[in-house]
Amino acid sequence: MQRKSFDGMLCPIARSLERVGEWWSMLILRDAFHGLTRFDQFEASLGIAPNMLTRRLNGLVEAGLLEKRLYSERPPRHEYVLTARGRDFLPVLIAMGAWGNRHFAHEGLASLVADVQTGAIVQPVLIDRATGKTLDADSVTFAAGPAADEPMRRRMAFVERGRQSRRNL
Repeated sequence: MQRKSFDGMLCPIARSLERVGEWWSMLILRDAFHGLTRFDQFEASLGIAPNMLTRRLNGLVEAGLLEKRLYSERPPRHEYVLTARGRDFLPVLIAMGAWGNRHFAHEGLASLVADVQTGAIVQPVLIDRATGKTLDADSVTFAAGPAADEPMRRRMAFVERGRQSRRNL
């Protein structure tokens, strides 16, 4: 069964899922942020089959999240290094980790985010850069952007009507 491609969709969430929406891809990116760069390191960390790891690494390189660099000519060996686009994914991983800790860490917190300089534990939140306001389900909604097509505009209008009706209750 062939997987549906989200690449042609205008939705930024769908387009992002096209690049990183498969769990191995996210775990490879997590490990890359932990400093892993080599095939055998990813393989050992994840316990992933080599053919699956090859596909996922190639996909992340193709998506521009990782760069493949030759580090040995004989035999030829490559490392995988985060690109600027890949490094921009860190807030997504931090948010997912915080959400997972809040809702699924029944045995306790196994991984936390810490300040590099002080070592202090960081409490991640998503904020609006312009106002500093915390973003949550009660304070934001999705809205159609300038490039939205008609189906997306209808979907966003539906979202807005639902939000207004909930506010009027």
